[in-house]
Amino acid sequence: MTPTPLNLPLCEFDLIDRIRRRLGAQADVVLGIGDDAAIVQPLPDCQLVVCTDTLVKGVHYPPETAAADIGWKALAVNLSDLAAMGARPRWVTLALTRPEADEAWLEDFLDGFLALVITHGVALVGGDTTRGPESITVTAFGSVPPEQALRRDAAQLGDDLWVTGTLGDAALALQHWRDTGRIDNDLLAAQLNRPTPRIAFGLALRGIAHAAIDVSDGLLADAGHVARASSLGIELHADALPASDELAAMSALARQGLQLAGGDDYELCFSAPAESASQVQSVAAACDVRVTRIGRLVGGSGIHVLGADGEVISLSDQAYRHFAS
Repeated sequence: MTPTPLNLPLCEFDLIDRIRRRLGAQADVVLGIGDDAAIVQPLPDCQLVVCTDTLVKGVHYPPETAAADIGWKALAVNLSDLAAMGARPRWVTLALTRPEADEAWLEDFLDGFLALVITHGVALVGGDTTRGPESITVTAFGSVPPEQALRRDAAQLGDDLWVTGTLGDAALALQHWRDTGRIDNDLLAAQLNRPTPRIAFGLALRGIAHAAIDVSDGLLADAGHVARASSLGIELHADALPASDELAAMSALARQGLQLAGGDDYELCFSAPAESASQVQSVAAACDVRVTRIGRLVGGSGIHVLGADGEVISLSDQAYRHFAS
């Protein structure tokens, strides 16, 4: 008798093997996926920059989000952290938790994830696969020369405050999804699902900017981290906040609420000396990145949001808090 083939589901090692087969040559990797741990070759005269982010289904992305978009965003949010530090991406690890081993889902996920791996020349060197509620954890490693990292605590009195891109689009997309169960606007969906890590611009800011942070939990919260770490205050001009055409069509109050507290923008907010404004604009043009001056660092503490008339706007801090009730 001919034995009947067993249609066994994919196991952990099958998943790892599928991921390994999708990878090409990986620079600076002595030993990659397949052993108990990876071995990488750090660059001489550089410091290692490390960050980790976890995305959870239904918390950080709608349940119906395409697997390729999840793969892209899982890596993009970590690369955005490296960009905010002025670090060049080198290696990443991926921990993938899924309720079942779905070949089609995995291949689509890798399409999005590896697109950014290729674009930014980063090597996937290891991770883990487990069964459970869907979540993705990525740890990213970058390099930066000593004393050149962009830190939150380095802003200086009188610095201009800048931001890249536009703010509030991802928050508006999430609002649409919560209200209607779908996102009909493709541009807004792209801002939510496929943010652009500002790697080249972050590298170009080294030696120009004093401090930087990526806008993930909302401008008020993230700029507030810079202010507190630097023991300074921020004067923020609400009418200067850069808006897409979709947001520009909204009322000022609704638009500014999304821009100030919406989060998920993954743009860079940074401080730089006032006299470096032309240099900031020049490197932004070279990187094809829109930049907008939105305020300045002042004495005192906290963030003071000013309207077009110069009066302080009273706004509650609605920034995202992971463990708020």
